[in-house]
Amino acid sequence: MDKSWINEDRNTLKYEMGVETFLIFAEENASNPKRIPCPCSRCVNFKKKSIKVIRGHLFDYGFSLGYTNWIWHGEPTLSSCASAPIGSPPNPQFCSETVNMCEAAFNEGDYDEESYEFNKFVEEAERPLFDNSDHTKLEALAQLHNLKARFSMSDTCFSELLATVGSLLPKDNVLPQSLYEAKKTLSNLGLQYEKIHACPNDCILFRKEFSDAITCPKCGVSRWKLKKDKSVKMGQPAKVLWYFPIIPRFKRLYKSASIAKMLTWHEDKRTKDGHMRHPTDSPAWKLVDYKWPEFASESRNLRLALSADGINPHSSMSSRYSCWPVILVTYNLPPWLCMKRKFMMLSLLISGPKQPGNDIDIYLEPLIDDLRSLWDGVSDVYDAHRKEYFTLRAVLLWTINDFPAYGNLSGCTTKGYKRVQSMSNLW
Repeated sequence: MDKSWINEDRNTLKYEMGVETFLIFAEENASNPKRIPCPCSRCVNFKKKSIKVIRGHLFDYGFSLGYTNWIWHGEPTLSSCASAPIGSPPNPQFCSETVNMCEAAFNEGDYDEESYEFNKFVEEAERPLFDNSDHTKLEALAQLHNLKARFSMSDTCFSELLATVGSLLPKDNVLPQSLYEAKKTLSNLGLQYEKIHACPNDCILFRKEFSDAITCPKCGVSRWKLKKDKSVKMGQPAKVLWYFPIIPRFKRLYKSASIAKMLTWHEDKRTKDGHMRHPTDSPAWKLVDYKWPEFASESRNLRLALSADGINPHSSMSSRYSCWPVILVTYNLPPWLCMKRKFMMLSLLISGPKQPGNDIDIYLEPLIDDLRSLWDGVSDVYDAHRKEYFTLRAVLLWTINDFPAYGNLSGCTTKGYKRVQSMSNLW
């Protein structure tokens, strides 16, 4: 069955015909035609709707990009695993999509098909959920974790859910019975992060030349927490910056053929009629094209925006705790995907209890280092859509923030006597 229409513009006839073909297929295979899982990018098969509602969702929100094997609508799992020996009979219990997920979890060059770690990971992930099950252990855990994230389940609630679902399955099932066991299986699929120690007074990050320092070279404050008697708790940092490296995550985007195709939508599919329809039509985008034509010549190069603001992660509004996430937005994508949650990339998490203020530049240092590397070019990035390697580059075009955060990030005066003069210069 042709599924190329999923990546088409939703205003095209091909997409409309593809939607109707899918709805006919789903209705024919549904046990209850009035309650069918909705595969739009918002419901992602977790909510059951009528055919009429699903049709509207598919045009409003688009088809879920990762849902290429329609197992929730009557399509059988892929017949064989890519690593099956030549001449062996097909085994319907193993799905090559699981292998693809495993390969995407390892950075390019970090594994080969003969390595013990990779084979062990694939073997564990491909285990059927129970004897004669059509679903693998990894597939079940991915679906349940997605459910946990969508509805903000607590860890205790998720552990109870795993135990309850496991008790309803056959006794030979391999579904983990706790969140801890589930994390051990999914740890290789998770994103890597770095915990970087920071000065409590926001002076420096304990990295590079300060990586072995015990006290801050600027203010003299200890790197470690202090007990009530002012003695040092060795090994317990007073403040931590969480950094999620962006380069491996951008490389993973291009490992998905459907997403890699979407990342060149601005060049291949965009309507070019002189009207402002996409950030590509903005003066800032065109200025980059004019100043760096070599960068503009590769449509896969990324144009990014950075957003930062303080939030209170605690339920009590009386708490004065301020935690600052720093998020990257990719504007290569179509306008209906740019601001979707799964494409908004959390890069930094600056812990509290107080906001960094004008010292936020200290915490942006590891992100800026990676952005500089991306501007110079990261080689050997595999494009799964074009099936070739290329050198990926990126540029930061915009920042998105409120007025106080704008003052912290850009150093402009946003309050007080000189605010009017600063704003007149800006405008």
